[in-house]
Amino acid sequence: MLSILLMDDTASAVIPGTLYIVATPIGNRDDITLRALKVLKDVDLIAAEDTRHTGRFLSFHSIKANLISYHEHNERERTLDLIDRLKNGASIALVTNAGTPLLSDPGYRLVKEAVAAEVNIVPIPGVSAAITALCVSGLPTDSFIFIGFCPKKNQKRLDLLKDIDKEKRTLIFYESPKRIIRFLEETLDVMGERYCVLTRELTKLHEEIIRGIQTEILYALKQRPGLKGEITLLISGYEEKDNYSPDILIKELTESICEHNTPLPVLAKQKAEKFGLSKKQVYEEALKIKRGISQNLHSIYRQNIKI
Repeated sequence: MLSILLMDDTASAVIPGTLYIVATPIGNRDDITLRALKVLKDVDLIAAEDTRHTGRFLSFHSIKANLISYHEHNERERTLDLIDRLKNGASIALVTNAGTPLLSDPGYRLVKEAVAAEVNIVPIPGVSAAITALCVSGLPTDSFIFIGFCPKKNQKRLDLLKDIDKEKRTLIFYESPKRIIRFLEETLDVMGERYCVLTRELTKLHEEIIRGIQTEILYALKQRPGLKGEITLLISGYEEKDNYSPDILIKELTESICEHNTPLPVLAKQKAEKFGLSKKQVYEEALKIKRGISQNLHSIYRQNIKI
């Protein structure tokens, strides 16, 4: 069914029976629009991911409001309650702890049901950690994919990385400081070396941006145990390399080892860059070839001794 909503863009008063999707700061409490503050002040109810966190934020801006919790553990039953309130004329603002609701945060179920119930929905735009990080990354911004948090189960996470391995657009992930090292290592193993940008504590006092390939960022992180703060990780998209096939790689590795005696670390780096593979993957293949050559030479030597 076609649904068209026309809004008077000069209107500033809160509308009864309306759901407002309100973006809030990701760190600096001043990163909030005047319109958002007015809506939060005037609505009948604010549905918050964490009422204590939102309460402190509202207090900072001298706003008194009615708060109700809305998070991943209660959204199913809470959605029904909020839709009922909206249909009875209440104005409700949905907020999360930081950034724009629904983007790796609760809210999808509520908005979906509000659309189905033909409830008026109004966006109050503002900060998003993903877009904020993208703007300072130096990576292509004309086309990108927001992944958010990857699955916690190892196999599902690896399957996802394999699915997007050949994606040419900039990739944006959210990750916790406890899992970021493991996740970077996994991207290196699955995708090969990529240019990455890791942002942490954006807009806060200890804001940090680290740029480099995975190994460089991993080295920096491993020097600093106990890392804190939400992390946004951006990874450059896939770039076409020379045509790759296992047979071609094996042939070139064998030639380099036999004819030029190229050190394996150097060889792994060269071929990884050429074919768009991880250095670890190429190194392991080169090591197998070198061991095979050594075994063959040893066998030939023993046969000659017998003769």
